[in-house]
Amino acid sequence: MTSRFYLGIPREEIAWNPAIDEEKCIGCGQCFEVCPNNVFAMDEASGKMKVVNPQNCVVLCDKCKAFCDQEAISFPDKEAVKRFIAERLRAAAARAKDAEL
Repeated sequence: MTSRFYLGIPREEIAWNPAIDEEKCIGCGQCFEVCPNNVFAMDEASGKMKVVNPQNCVVLCDKCKAFCDQEAISFPDKEAVKRFIAERLRAAAARAKDAEL
């Protein structure tokens, strides 16, 4: 399996992916239709949408949330994720600078 990165950070270290509230989800599939990255699939047993490939979600993309009329999709705090990414980038820049010395 090939590792994926976002700005040099391993994707699996970035806590950014949707969550679906099963109580609110009506299984309309709007999230599936709007997301080109195969993040969602229908759970045939429950008739509800499921997050099946969370690492396929593009970091900081939350477009699917706007298309969910039931408001069943949520994401982690965007500003907290941005801070995490910024901290990781600063740390990597500092390591690169130290390596040059």
